[in-house]
Amino acid sequence: MKILIRLPFYDDADQIFSVIEQKKLEGYISATTFTDIFYILKKPRGKEWTLNFLKQLLTMCNISTVDERVIKQALLNNYKDIEDDVQYYTALFNNLDAIVTRNPKDYRQNSTIEIFDPQQLLKIVT
Repeated sequence: MKILIRLPFYDDADQIFSVIEQKKLEGYISATTFTDIFYILKKPRGKEWTLNFLKQLLTMCNISTVDERVIKQALLNNYKDIEDDVQYYTALFNNLDAIVTRNPKDYRQNSTIEIFDPQQLLKIVT
């Protein structure tokens, strides 16, 4: 699934999507990330391509709810980055097991949600 080839991140992301396509891993994307993807891809790829990509993404991944409870908790947390807090509480309140991020240090340690960088996840699932 070729979106934008941003080295050195592309290969790991491509492998993770392959694992999801093979049903070895269940993928989730928060509702806010879904709209962020549209915003990021629309300019370089165009609206039609981006909408088609998002439709394909919906066949592979589930969308995790971002609701008032998530936003309130993220605002109360005031940890490091509101986007990371929203991702964390989205995962927590949607009963997900882990978050995959290139910046695991930006997330709290010793939580109920495991935090992996892409290479750590790939070592586990491949």
